[in-house]
Amino acid sequence: MNALFGIDIGTQGTKAVLFDEAGRCLGHAFEPSRLRRPAPGAVEEDPERQFASVCSTIRKCAAQARLGRRDVAGIGIDGQMAGILGVGRDGRNVTPYDSWLDARCAPYIRKMDEAAGERIAAQAGCPPSFNHGPKILWWLDERKRVYRTVAAFVQPGAYAAMRLCGLNGSRAFIDKTYLHFSGFADNPSGTWASELCRLFGVDEGKLPRIVNSETVVGELTPAAARRCGLRPGVPVVAGCGDTVASFMACGAVQEGIGVDVAGTASVFAATTSAFRPDVAARMLACGRSAVPGLWHPYAYINGGGLNLEWFRRELGRKKGDITDFRLAGSSKSVMSPFSLLDRKAAALELRDDLPLFVPHLGGRVCPAQPELRGAWVGLSWDHGIAHLYRAVLEGVALEYALYQKGLRELYGDTQLKELRVTGGGQESSLWNAIKADALGIPLRRVARPEGAPLGAAMLAGWGVGLLPSLPEAARHWIPLGETTRPRKNLADFYGRRLERYESLLNLLDPANR
Repeated sequence: MNALFGIDIGTQGTKAVLFDEAGRCLGHAFEPSRLRRPAPGAVEEDPERQFASVCSTIRKCAAQARLGRRDVAGIGIDGQMAGILGVGRDGRNVTPYDSWLDARCAPYIRKMDEAAGERIAAQAGCPPSFNHGPKILWWLDERKRVYRTVAAFVQPGAYAAMRLCGLNGSRAFIDKTYLHFSGFADNPSGTWASELCRLFGVDEGKLPRIVNSETVVGELTPAAARRCGLRPGVPVVAGCGDTVASFMACGAVQEGIGVDVAGTASVFAATTSAFRPDVAARMLACGRSAVPGLWHPYAYINGGGLNLEWFRRELGRKKGDITDFRLAGSSKSVMSPFSLLDRKAAALELRDDLPLFVPHLGGRVCPAQPELRGAWVGLSWDHGIAHLYRAVLEGVALEYALYQKGLRELYGDTQLKELRVTGGGQESSLWNAIKADALGIPLRRVARPEGAPLGAAMLAGWGVGLLPSLPEAARHWIPLGETTRPRKNLADFYGRRLERYESLLNLLDPANR
């Protein structure tokens, strides 16, 4: 057997899935994460605990599948993309993982934007936001002593791979799918932008080597093999960002295929053959696909799916309307306990006086409006919990419609054929219908549940030579499910909703006052 591991280090936890070379699932395991909030706006994790969860979930999967010690052909790891952690010369962490949810770097977003915002967007493919560049500047200015001990800044997926392979700080790496979040990269050439580093006083030597996603970065050490229950010497590929892995798991390996990742973050993406940075609006990031020659223009809502957990926690007191709830990434579907609310919200008459919801409870990321916060607007005494719930779902769809508008302005020659939806939120037929109607394009479910680990395993198979290419693997590994088609008679209704929503965002942003 030539088995392949796909590991996803997500915000809610670490998920490992084991596949055979035909794409059949042999075993899976999940461990929840432990987010720390040591100060207002701060969100951290322990990198060593993340690594331990990788080893533990691999071991559980291997035990489920009853693998022989030589059955595993490769390991691929994807992980959270916009956060950073610092490693020392020995390859061990010297900082906690500074999560993508951590907002302490907000002043440095403004600093980078004012000094070189357009230039960063043009070269890296994404303007400064809650991502690597401002976070590195926070460590440089706010934690000078710690900054001096950093050999390289990496992401959780790379850190776990380094620990599995025993790599020291000089062999730290970042794969190309993360470069648009870096703030210091020339993305088309796949190199660091030295002038940008000098402009902000960042030591370029603290930025890791840049590799392709399928590159074999090392092999499992004897110590790591014991922790994982595998043999030493198993190849480990560089892997990619969790969002990109999710795109691959949807079969977005050719131009014209869009993706809706309905998870903790709500992500809207397209697949194109051209790098076109959104310099003017700074709404869409343009990141590399793991497939050579392809790019993903995309934007996301920081915690779009997390809003549902907040809704359950704060408004879920009424027995019978809301019951137990689990986020995407756990072993249970995100939407199944909301079936009653789905039915109630689906029965509402679609009128212009339905309330609107702004989904940016943690600040708007695309474009960067860190002070903008969430709101319900247009409430009356006629509105109840079903109206509030529907507005939460619709807020994501309307934000997606703005992303789609920006995409058309940049890529008028590229049309989305369909939007493939993955993540726990795909279980809601109502949410899928709202998105299809608001966007005017079909939504198609992916008929397998593994998500990002599937993409990571495909990369591992390609990197070790088991799979000929990612498009070929996608044809055999990824079955598609039901399609939700847009209702043309609602186009004018959602056109009016979008116009009101866009105006509302401008009114609520403190920066416009």
